[in-house]
Amino acid sequence: MSNMMRAAVQYAIDDIRVEDVPVPEIGPGELLLKTRACGLCGGETMAWYKTEPKVLGHEPSGEVVEIGAGVTDYKVGDRVFVNHHVGRVNSHLSRRGHFTRDPFYKTMRLDPGGVCDYFRVTAQHLAMDTHKLPDGITDEEAVTIEPWSCVLSGLKVCNIQPGDTVAVVGAGFMGQGFVHMSPLFGAGKVVALDFSDWRLGKARHFGATHTINPKSEDAVAAMRALNNGRLADTVIVIAPFPAAWDQALALVEVGGCLHLGAPMPPETDWVQNGHKAYFDQITITSRYSSDHTDTYSYIRLLEAGRINARDAISHRFDIADSAKAFRMLVEAEKSLKIVVYPHGVPDA
Repeated sequence: MSNMMRAAVQYAIDDIRVEDVPVPEIGPGELLLKTRACGLCGGETMAWYKTEPKVLGHEPSGEVVEIGAGVTDYKVGDRVFVNHHVGRVNSHLSRRGHFTRDPFYKTMRLDPGGVCDYFRVTAQHLAMDTHKLPDGITDEEAVTIEPWSCVLSGLKVCNIQPGDTVAVVGAGFMGQGFVHMSPLFGAGKVVALDFSDWRLGKARHFGATHTINPKSEDAVAAMRALNNGRLADTVIVIAPFPAAWDQALALVEVGGCLHLGAPMPPETDWVQNGHKAYFDQITITSRYSSDHTDTYSYIRLLEAGRINARDAISHRFDIADSAKAFRMLVEAEKSLKIVVYPHGVPDA
Protein backbone atom coordinates (compact mmCIF):
# COMPACT_ATOMS: atom_id res chain seq x y z
CA MET A 1 0.00 0.00 0.00
CA SER A 2 1.26 3.49 -0.86
CA ASN A 3 2.07 5.85 2.00
CA MET A 4 -0.01 8.56 0.30
CA MET A 5 -3.78 8.73 -0.17
CA ARG A 6 -6.52 11.02 -1.42
CA ALA A 7 -8.53 13.23 0.90
CA ALA A 8 -11.22 15.87 0.32
CA VAL A 9 -9.96 18.97 2.13
CA GLN A 10 -12.22 21.90 2.93
CA TYR A 11 -10.60 25.34 2.79
CA ALA A 12 -13.89 27.26 2.73
CA ILE A 13 -17.58 26.64 2.12
CA ASP A 14 -17.00 26.99 -1.62
CA ASP A 15 -13.46 25.58 -1.76
CA ILE A 16 -13.18 21.79 -1.54
CA ARG A 17 -10.02 20.19 -2.98
CA VAL A 18 -9.06 16.54 -3.39
CA GLU A 19 -5.41 16.33 -2.33
CA ASP A 20 -2.73 13.75 -1.68
CA VAL A 21 -1.97 13.42 2.03
CA PRO A 22 -0.01 10.86 4.07
CA VAL A 23 -1.73 7.67 5.15
CA PRO A 24 -1.95 7.83 8.96
CA GLU A 25 0.47 5.67 10.91
CA ILE A 26 -1.04 3.59 13.68
CA GLY A 27 0.41 2.67 17.06
CA PRO A 28 -0.31 0.04 19.69
CA GLY A 29 -4.00 -0.50 20.38
CA GLU A 30 -5.06 1.21 17.15
CA LEU A 31 -6.57 0.30 13.78
CA LEU A 32 -6.18 1.55 10.23
CA LEU A 33 -9.42 1.45 8.29
CA LYS A 34 -10.09 1.65 4.58
CA THR A 35 -13.02 4.03 4.13
CA ARG A 36 -15.89 2.21 2.43
CA ALA A 37 -18.37 5.12 2.47
CA CYS A 38 -18.78 8.46 4.24
CA GLY A 39 -21.80 10.71 4.66
CA LEU A 40 -21.71 14.49 4.52
CA CYS A 41 -23.20 16.42 7.43
CA GLY A 42 -25.06 19.72 7.37
CA GLY A 43 -22.94 20.84 10.32
CA GLU A 44 -20.01 21.04 7.92
CA THR A 45 -21.75 23.93 6.16
CA MET A 46 -21.79 26.09 9.32
CA ALA A 47 -18.79 28.35 8.84
CA TRP A 48 -18.79 29.37 12.51
CA TYR A 49 -18.78 25.77 13.73
CA LYS A 50 -15.69 24.39 11.98
CA THR A 51 -12.12 25.48 11.35
CA GLU A 52 -10.40 25.17 7.98
CA PRO A 53 -8.56 23.58 6.38
CA LYS A 54 -9.82 20.16 7.41
CA VAL A 55 -10.59 16.80 5.87
CA LEU A 56 -14.31 16.54 5.23
CA GLY A 57 -16.54 13.94 6.76
CA HIS A 58 -17.16 12.32 10.12
CA GLU A 59 -19.74 9.68 9.21
CA PRO A 60 -17.67 6.84 7.72
CA SER A 61 -18.00 3.11 7.56
CA GLY A 62 -14.68 1.30 7.21
CA GLU A 63 -12.84 -1.96 6.76
CA VAL A 64 -9.89 -3.04 8.89
CA VAL A 65 -6.66 -3.15 6.86
CA GLU A 66 -4.02 -2.89 9.59
CA ILE A 67 -4.03 -3.84 13.26
CA GLY A 68 -1.87 -2.32 15.98
CA ALA A 69 -0.07 -4.30 18.63
CA GLY A 70 -2.30 -5.57 21.40
CA VAL A 71 -5.58 -5.42 19.45
CA THR A 72 -7.25 -8.82 19.64
CA ASP A 73 -10.96 -8.15 19.02
CA TYR A 74 -10.64 -7.23 15.35
CA LYS A 75 -9.19 -8.85 12.25
CA VAL A 76 -8.29 -7.63 8.77
CA GLY A 77 -11.45 -7.45 6.66
CA ASP A 78 -13.86 -6.65 9.49
CA ARG A 79 -16.37 -3.94 8.60
CA VAL A 80 -16.78 -1.45 11.43
CA PHE A 81 -18.45 1.76 12.52
CA VAL A 82 -16.45 4.24 14.60
CA ASN A 83 -17.97 7.33 16.20
CA HIS A 84 -15.86 10.35 15.28
CA HIS A 85 -15.86 11.75 18.84
CA VAL A 86 -15.73 9.54 21.91
CA GLY A 87 -15.94 10.30 25.59
CA ARG A 88 -14.40 8.96 28.75
CA VAL A 89 -15.87 7.49 31.90
CA ASN A 90 -13.97 9.20 34.70
CA SER A 91 -15.00 12.87 34.71
CA HIS A 92 -17.65 14.91 36.48
CA LEU A 93 -19.74 15.49 33.36
CA SER A 94 -19.41 11.91 32.13
CA ARG A 95 -20.42 10.45 35.47
CA ARG A 96 -23.57 12.59 35.30
CA GLY A 97 -24.38 11.27 31.82
CA HIS A 98 -23.12 14.26 29.81
CA PHE A 99 -20.37 12.46 27.90
CA THR A 100 -20.60 14.77 24.89
CA ARG A 101 -20.20 17.95 26.94
CA ASP A 102 -17.00 16.83 28.62
CA PRO A 103 -14.26 18.86 26.83
CA PHE A 104 -12.38 15.58 26.33
CA TYR A 105 -15.07 14.42 23.88
CA LYS A 106 -14.22 16.94 21.17
CA THR A 107 -10.49 16.34 21.46
CA MET A 108 -10.97 12.78 20.18
CA ARG A 109 -11.23 12.77 16.38
CA LEU A 110 -10.80 10.43 13.46
CA ASP A 111 -7.40 10.90 11.84
CA PRO A 112 -7.58 12.70 9.45
CA GLY A 113 -11.35 12.52 8.77
CA GLY A 114 -13.91 10.55 6.80
CA VAL A 115 -13.73 11.55 3.12
CA CYS A 116 -10.35 9.99 2.48
CA ASP A 117 -8.98 6.61 1.47
CA TYR A 118 -7.93 5.51 4.98
CA PHE A 119 -8.31 6.73 8.55
CA ARG A 120 -6.80 5.91 11.92
CA VAL A 121 -8.83 4.70 14.90
CA THR A 122 -7.30 5.49 18.30
CA ALA A 123 -7.24 3.15 21.27
CA GLN A 124 -9.79 5.37 23.03
CA HIS A 125 -12.13 5.10 20.05
CA LEU A 126 -11.78 1.31 20.17
CA ALA A 127 -12.49 1.25 23.87
CA MET A 128 -15.55 3.52 23.82
CA ASP A 129 -17.47 3.47 20.55
CA THR A 130 -16.30 1.10 17.79
CA HIS A 131 -18.64 -1.63 16.54
CA LYS A 132 -18.38 -4.49 14.08
CA LEU A 133 -21.13 -4.09 11.54
CA PRO A 134 -23.64 -6.95 11.30
CA ASP A 135 -23.96 -8.50 7.85
CA GLY A 136 -27.46 -7.08 7.55
CA ILE A 137 -26.25 -3.46 7.69
CA THR A 138 -24.74 -2.20 4.44
CA ASP A 139 -21.81 0.22 4.22
CA GLU A 140 -24.22 2.85 2.98
CA GLU A 141 -26.74 2.37 5.78
CA ALA A 142 -23.86 2.56 8.26
CA VAL A 143 -23.16 6.20 7.39
CA THR A 144 -26.47 7.06 9.11
CA ILE A 145 -25.29 5.63 12.44
CA GLU A 146 -23.55 8.77 13.69
CA PRO A 147 -26.12 11.39 12.61
CA TRP A 148 -29.27 9.47 13.42
CA SER A 149 -27.76 8.36 16.74
CA CYS A 150 -27.79 12.09 17.50
CA VAL A 151 -31.51 12.04 16.67
CA LEU A 152 -32.04 9.08 18.99
CA SER A 153 -30.11 10.91 21.71
CA GLY A 154 -32.41 13.90 21.34
CA LEU A 155 -35.56 11.80 21.42
CA LYS A 156 -34.47 10.34 24.74
CA VAL A 157 -34.96 13.75 26.38
CA CYS A 158 -38.14 14.86 24.56
CA ASN A 159 -40.49 13.59 27.29
CA ILE A 160 -42.72 11.83 24.75
CA GLN A 161 -45.58 9.89 26.33
CA PRO A 162 -47.48 7.13 24.48
CA GLY A 163 -49.87 8.66 21.96
CA ASP A 164 -48.40 12.18 22.11
CA THR A 165 -48.49 14.47 19.11
CA VAL A 166 -44.97 15.33 17.97
CA ALA A 167 -44.13 18.12 15.52
CA VAL A 168 -40.82 18.47 13.71
CA VAL A 169 -39.89 21.91 12.35
CA GLY A 170 -37.44 21.39 9.48
CA ALA A 171 -37.56 18.26 7.32
CA GLY A 172 -34.02 17.88 6.07
CA PHE A 173 -32.09 14.69 6.75
CA MET A 174 -32.01 15.19 10.53
CA GLY A 175 -35.64 16.26 10.65
CA GLN A 176 -36.58 13.13 8.70
CA GLY A 177 -34.80 11.12 11.38
CA PHE A 178 -36.90 12.71 14.14
CA VAL A 179 -40.06 12.07 12.12
CA HIS A 180 -39.07 8.48 11.44
CA MET A 181 -38.00 7.52 14.97
CA SER A 182 -40.54 9.45 17.07
CA PRO A 183 -43.00 6.52 16.95
CA LEU A 184 -40.32 4.30 18.50
CA PHE A 185 -40.59 6.55 21.56
CA GLY A 186 -44.41 6.45 21.64
CA ALA A 187 -45.52 9.27 19.34
CA GLY A 188 -49.02 9.05 17.90
CA LYS A 189 -49.50 11.82 15.38
CA VAL A 190 -46.23 13.03 13.83
CA VAL A 191 -46.41 16.38 12.05
CA ALA A 192 -43.62 17.62 9.76
CA LEU A 193 -43.25 21.33 8.95
CA ASP A 194 -41.10 22.70 6.14
CA PHE A 195 -41.17 25.29 3.35
CA SER A 196 -40.35 22.57 0.79
CA ASP A 197 -43.19 20.41 -0.48
CA TRP A 198 -40.55 17.94 -1.72
CA ARG A 199 -39.20 17.48 1.81
CA LEU A 200 -42.72 17.23 3.19
CA GLY A 201 -43.40 14.42 0.73
CA LYS A 202 -40.29 12.64 2.00
CA ALA A 203 -41.51 13.15 5.57
CA ARG A 204 -44.73 11.30 4.78
CA HIS A 205 -42.60 8.48 3.37
CA PHE A 206 -40.70 8.36 6.67
CA GLY A 207 -43.83 8.22 8.78
CA ALA A 208 -45.33 11.69 9.18
CA THR A 209 -49.08 11.43 9.63
CA HIS A 210 -49.56 15.10 8.72
CA THR A 211 -47.55 17.87 7.05
CA ILE A 212 -47.74 21.66 7.23
CA ASN A 213 -46.08 24.18 4.93
CA PRO A 214 -45.90 27.45 6.93
CA LYS A 215 -45.25 29.32 3.70
CA SER A 216 -48.78 28.60 2.48
CA GLU A 217 -50.81 28.19 5.70
CA ASP A 218 -50.91 29.36 9.30
CA ALA A 219 -48.97 26.69 11.16
CA VAL A 220 -50.64 27.18 14.55
CA ALA A 221 -54.16 27.09 13.09
CA ALA A 222 -53.26 24.04 11.00
CA MET A 223 -51.88 22.25 14.05
CA ARG A 224 -55.04 22.89 16.07
CA ALA A 225 -57.19 21.76 13.14
CA LEU A 226 -55.48 18.37 12.87
CA ASN A 227 -55.02 17.84 16.61
CA ASN A 228 -58.49 18.27 18.13
CA GLY A 229 -57.92 21.94 18.91
CA ARG A 230 -54.66 21.36 20.72
CA LEU A 231 -51.06 22.20 19.93
CA ALA A 232 -48.28 19.58 19.89
CA ASP A 233 -47.10 17.85 23.05
CA THR A 234 -43.49 17.87 21.82
CA VAL A 235 -42.01 20.13 19.16
CA ILE A 236 -38.54 19.50 17.75
CA VAL A 237 -36.90 22.34 15.83
CA ILE A 238 -34.02 21.58 13.47
CA ALA A 239 -33.83 24.91 11.62
CA PRO A 240 -31.15 27.04 13.40
CA PHE A 241 -32.86 30.43 13.10
CA PRO A 242 -34.65 32.61 15.70
CA ALA A 243 -37.80 32.77 13.54
CA ALA A 244 -37.92 28.98 13.35
CA TRP A 245 -37.48 28.66 17.11
CA ASP A 246 -40.27 31.20 17.62
CA GLN A 247 -42.50 29.20 15.28
CA ALA A 248 -41.65 25.99 17.12
CA LEU A 249 -42.40 27.47 20.54
CA ALA A 250 -45.75 28.77 19.27
CA LEU A 251 -46.67 25.18 18.36
CA VAL A 252 -46.06 23.69 21.85
CA GLU A 253 -49.07 22.92 24.04
CA VAL A 254 -49.05 24.06 27.66
CA GLY A 255 -47.03 21.56 29.69
CA GLY A 256 -45.25 20.29 26.58
CA CYS A 257 -41.64 20.06 25.48
CA LEU A 258 -39.58 22.10 23.02
CA HIS A 259 -36.46 20.30 21.84
CA LEU A 260 -33.70 22.33 20.21
CA GLY A 261 -32.23 20.01 17.59
CA ALA A 262 -29.62 22.29 16.02
CA PRO A 263 -27.55 25.25 17.30
CA MET A 264 -27.82 28.87 16.27
CA PRO A 265 -24.60 30.82 15.63
CA PRO A 266 -22.72 32.18 18.67
CA GLU A 267 -23.99 35.41 20.22
CA THR A 268 -27.46 34.95 18.70
CA ASP A 269 -30.13 36.19 21.10
CA TRP A 270 -33.45 34.41 21.49
CA VAL A 271 -35.73 36.48 23.73
CA GLN A 272 -39.05 35.23 25.12
CA ASN A 273 -41.95 36.44 27.24
CA GLY A 274 -41.04 35.73 30.86
CA HIS A 275 -44.67 35.66 32.00
CA LYS A 276 -45.56 32.90 29.52
CA ALA A 277 -42.31 31.08 30.23
CA TYR A 278 -43.44 30.64 33.83
CA PHE A 279 -47.12 29.81 33.39
CA ASP A 280 -46.93 27.63 30.26
CA GLN A 281 -44.66 25.11 32.02
CA ILE A 282 -42.88 24.20 28.80
CA THR A 283 -39.71 22.15 29.17
CA ILE A 284 -36.86 23.09 26.82
CA THR A 285 -34.29 20.40 26.06
CA SER A 286 -31.26 19.95 23.83
CA ARG A 287 -28.62 17.30 23.17
CA TYR A 288 -25.26 17.88 21.54
CA SER A 289 -24.12 14.91 19.46
CA SER A 290 -24.37 11.22 20.41
CA ASP A 291 -22.46 9.11 22.90
CA HIS A 292 -21.61 5.41 22.97
CA THR A 293 -24.96 4.43 24.50
CA ASP A 294 -26.83 6.12 21.66
CA THR A 295 -24.85 4.48 18.86
CA TYR A 296 -25.21 1.07 20.50
CA SER A 297 -29.00 1.51 20.65
CA TYR A 298 -29.23 2.80 17.09
CA ILE A 299 -27.22 -0.08 15.63
CA ARG A 300 -29.53 -2.59 17.32
CA LEU A 301 -32.63 -0.80 15.99
CA LEU A 302 -31.12 -0.65 12.51
CA GLU A 303 -30.19 -4.34 12.59
CA ALA A 304 -33.71 -5.20 13.74
CA GLY A 305 -35.22 -3.47 10.73
CA ARG A 306 -36.95 -0.76 12.77
CA ILE A 307 -35.15 2.02 10.89
CA ASN A 308 -35.28 2.60 7.14
CA ALA A 309 -31.82 4.07 6.58
CA ARG A 310 -31.60 2.95 2.96
CA ASP A 311 -34.26 5.37 1.72
CA ALA A 312 -32.56 8.30 3.47
CA ILE A 313 -29.62 8.08 1.03
CA SER A 314 -30.45 10.43 -1.83
CA HIS A 315 -27.13 10.92 -3.69
CA ARG A 316 -23.83 9.10 -4.18
CA PHE A 317 -20.52 10.57 -5.36
CA ASP A 318 -16.96 9.45 -6.03
CA ILE A 319 -14.31 11.25 -3.96
CA ALA A 320 -13.16 13.01 -7.14
CA ASP A 321 -16.53 14.79 -7.16
CA SER A 322 -16.40 15.88 -3.51
CA ALA A 323 -16.74 19.57 -4.40
CA LYS A 324 -19.94 18.84 -6.33
CA ALA A 325 -21.27 16.72 -3.47
CA PHE A 326 -20.56 19.47 -0.94
CA ARG A 327 -22.18 22.11 -3.14
CA MET A 328 -25.34 20.00 -3.19
CA LEU A 329 -25.17 19.79 0.62
CA VAL A 330 -24.90 23.58 0.91
CA GLU A 331 -27.79 24.18 -1.51
CA ALA A 332 -29.99 21.85 0.61
CA GLU A 333 -32.71 21.52 -2.00
CA LYS A 334 -33.85 18.07 -3.16
CA SER A 335 -31.36 15.98 -1.21
CA LEU A 336 -31.17 14.11 2.09
CA LYS A 337 -28.08 12.09 3.00
CA ILE A 338 -25.25 12.52 0.49
CA VAL A 339 -22.63 9.76 0.49
CA VAL A 340 -19.07 9.94 -0.86
CA TYR A 341 -17.15 6.81 -1.86
CA PRO A 342 -13.33 7.17 -1.72
CA HIS A 343 -12.80 3.90 -3.61
CA GLY A 344 -15.51 4.34 -6.25
CA VAL A 345 -19.29 4.35 -6.18
CA PRO A 346 -20.46 0.71 -6.17
CA ASP A 347 -22.70 -0.57 -8.90
CA ALA A 348 -26.39 -0.30 -8.12
